[in-house]
Amino acid sequence: MATRQLLVLASVLATAACGGDRKMIKIGPPPAKATTGALVGPLCKDGACTCMTSPEEAGVPEGAGLKRFEFRLGPTPHDLWVTLPGHVLYKSPERPTMCFYVDLPTGTHPIELRASQQSGVSAAIAISELGATTRSAYATFRFSCGSPGGVCSFEELDDKKAAYADAKMGVHDPCGSTKVKQVIWDTSRSPDNPVPGELAMRLNLHVYKFVPEKPSGDATCGKGEGRSRRIEENEAPAGEDATPPVP
Repeated sequence: MATRQLLVLASVLATAACGGDRKMIKIGPPPAKATTGALVGPLCKDGACTCMTSPEEAGVPEGAGLKRFEFRLGPTPHDLWVTLPGHVLYKSPERPTMCFYVDLPTGTHPIELRASQQSGVSAAIAISELGATTRSAYATFRFSCGSPGGVCSFEELDDKKAAYADAKMGVHDPCGSTKVKQVIWDTSRSPDNPVPGELAMRLNLHVYKFVPEKPSGDATCGKGEGRSRRIEENEAPAGEDATPPVP
């Protein structure tokens, strides 16, 4: 009986340490402090980009079947990294906010956000699909924790988890053509610090074939047959629900 009680106690303690049902992933070292991979559009030059003030400034993809995305990191005074196939996007502490423009084909793209600061992390990312015909920026995904002037807490992360669970079918902007699914994160901290010193957040970005027809914010998006039926019936990326985030 004593052995059984110890096993139950160990299980309870392990659950509490993981923050309830927070999903955990393995945290490795952050990438090198450099941006790699092709950046696109008139706002980018020599491996760096200027943040757009309107979607038209970012240009449109030249290749068929591509969609342009803005990855905006910050505001935060800390290092941030975003990795996706073929790219590492690095934001340095010298610039509070940095933007990157990438063209992605239809399909599933694993994304990872990393923050690393021993005294506590401050992280923010905004992923926006840029409509080639509507000249609109769609709020594909938004995440911030401790940004801009504080540090992330475990309680704030738990609140984020509940908010993402409310996104119907992984759609954060019903006017766009991209879903976000399988958002998970892990954290670590030093023994003398009550806040995370490491944050790794992963998600799958599902880019669909159809071209958005309405600008972001249009009250009719997601209603009737148009967009919702195309997603549910025959325009999902191959292996949409079978591809997990990168390990």
